[in-house]
Amino acid sequence: MSAEEDFEQVGAELADLGVRISRMMGRPALKDQAGKVFASLQRDGAMVFRLVRETPEHAAALRLAGASLFDPSGQGREMKDWVVVPHTSAGQWTDLAEAAHSRPR
Repeated sequence: MSAEEDFEQVGAELADLGVRISRMMGRPALKDQAGKVFASLQRDGAMVFRLVRETPEHAAALRLAGASLFDPSGQGREMKDWVVVPHTSAGQWTDLAEAAHSRPR
């Protein structure tokens, strides 16, 4: 499946939790019931998740091949609570999205 199809599947799997697919800065995003974004699909087909640093989920996500902290500017200003997970690890996306959704903001 394509990254877009995998993203749509994650959204469908979390719909019972009140998660909806929306857009943020022109990119597909997952929002909770309060309208807060907790995951987004990137142009390169990777997905970025808001996983609170120093949690088991954050550490596990960073151990995935090709994963990194999110640096939207590309200038070394990483957002420490956000982890980019490449499409090669799409099998983990639903679990990571559930973890991102369940953590308080």
